[in-house]
Amino acid sequence: MTEAPGLNGAQRPGGNTSDESIVIKKYANRRLYNTATSSYVTLDHLAEMVRNGDEFHVVDAKTGEDLTRAVLTQIIFEQENKGQNLLPVPFLRQLIGLYGDNLQSFVPSYLEMSMNAFRKNQEAMRRSVSEAFSAPQSGMRIFEDAARQNMAFFEQGLKMFGLSKPGGGMEAGAPMGDDVETLKAEIDRLREELKNAKGE
Repeated sequence: MTEAPGLNGAQRPGGNTSDESIVIKKYANRRLYNTATSSYVTLDHLAEMVRNGDEFHVVDAKTGEDLTRAVLTQIIFEQENKGQNLLPVPFLRQLIGLYGDNLQSFVPSYLEMSMNAFRKNQEAMRRSVSEAFSAPQSGMRIFEDAARQNMAFFEQGLKMFGLSKPGGGMEAGAPMGDDVETLKAEIDRLREELKNAKGE
């Protein structure tokens, strides 16, 4: 068995181009083994595979038990500990509060739909980045519209689960100031990356 290549190596952790799910074996010593590349991998490797769109599932090397959910959750935990915080504390509290709730069975499908909706907006925003560079005001409106759509969607979900406080939520369809500022910062970051890529 060979050691896993570096994240910047020529071989991608996924190691396959087919639609088949890659089998990752987890051993008692917590080491992870990619059966497609015959190499040991780390959680960072698996995170890169997710970003690359590589399908994989993790199984216990001895029992064959599916450990995919636990390992993916561990990846999120590691990323959050690195300071890349995507999950706000209020959201985590609300999510924990839904365990054992009679609406618990609806949460997975709702979260999946929410992420799919966000992904669609994310792709639209990426396609509009060039417009944001050439016409900042027009580009910013695109980002603000996407923020409004996302916040309206999540607000509807909170109301559905009874988590929206009367009078405490924002007006439906209105973006939060912090979200708009974050989007502005993202535009600035992307603009800087584009300049660096062009050697300016």
